[in-house]
Amino acid sequence: MKKILSIALASALTCSVVMAKEIKVGAVMPMSGPLAAYGQVTNLGVELANKLQPTLKNGDTIKIVLLDNKGDKVETANATTRLISSDNVVAILGALTSTNTAQTIAIADKKQIPVIASVATNDKLTEKREFANRVCFTDSFQGEVVANFAKDQGYKTAVVIVDQSQVYSLGLSKAFEMAFKKNGGKIVKTIKITSGDKDFKAVVSQIKETNPDFMFLPLYHPEASMIARQSKQLGLDKPMFSGDGVANQTFIDLGGDSVNGYMFTDFFDYTNPPSQKSADFVAYHEKETGNKEMNSFTALGADTYNVLIDAMNRCEDPTNSICINEQIKKTTAFDGVSGKITINNEGNATRSAVIKEIKDGKAVFKATVNP
Repeated sequence: MKKILSIALASALTCSVVMAKEIKVGAVMPMSGPLAAYGQVTNLGVELANKLQPTLKNGDTIKIVLLDNKGDKVETANATTRLISSDNVVAILGALTSTNTAQTIAIADKKQIPVIASVATNDKLTEKREFANRVCFTDSFQGEVVANFAKDQGYKTAVVIVDQSQVYSLGLSKAFEMAFKKNGGKIVKTIKITSGDKDFKAVVSQIKETNPDFMFLPLYHPEASMIARQSKQLGLDKPMFSGDGVANQTFIDLGGDSVNGYMFTDFFDYTNPPSQKSADFVAYHEKETGNKEMNSFTALGADTYNVLIDAMNRCEDPTNSICINEQIKKTTAFDGVSGKITINNEGNATRSAVIKEIKDGKAVFKATVNP
């Protein structure tokens, strides 16, 4: 009898091993190029989350297939096509910036492959795109956060510096301007720049002439840090505020003393984890990297992976991309590393934001803002 039971048990174990399979999930990130600082910290979150939870509840193993888009639209399109056509991924995480993520979504949507964006905040990103999702807030929410903060500080006039080559910058500037004007504020000047610009002396001169209460810079860190540096060199001393595009240590390193007092919106602060799960992940990050400080993009990267796994676990067939997408959009009060996340039928997340200020070379938590 014992021999029969042993054979039956061995047979069951063998079947479970045979049935368990490897499922590929794509990741498109700028691991090199001008946006590498964002891609590397976001991908770290994906990797750590995958290391903590490498299998589904049915025993299937998740393999992350990472492709470097170098921060480029064409590279993004090529990477997305390859992941779907050659690697047969069931979902894609990325591609970070709104411009590149829109490229990924446009291709994936036609192939019915769900995309979960980590930090792509442009409002229009998910419009009429059934397979588009995100775990970050939108520019309209982020813009209101900045406008309301400005109102609380008594700021009544602002200069906005917008990067005309980035949909992120265009969308965030528009959202801020609407909310700021609604609060009774006045935009005294909007100055257009282009990614890659390095000489901002003329920009600084224009701002000095208009003498605003503060400056809003919905930019990425290369341009924002140079504007901060050149402002200090030319004697422009006005409060500066950005969105999540400067939420990385590279911005502080590039800006140096010039960015002391600089404020920005962010998704997460490692010194104020919103739950025990979040605190545990921060501790795991320190254990694995030796670094106590954890970037907010790392938290968002982890959340894209964790939300995806949660959705896959709710599908009878975790390789069914249509089911995965449906379950992603049923995510409710998910206990993420960066906080509670609810995703609606349009793929947009409801979540909180935080405000930080740079002091002595560190981004310091100021406040949490709930939707």
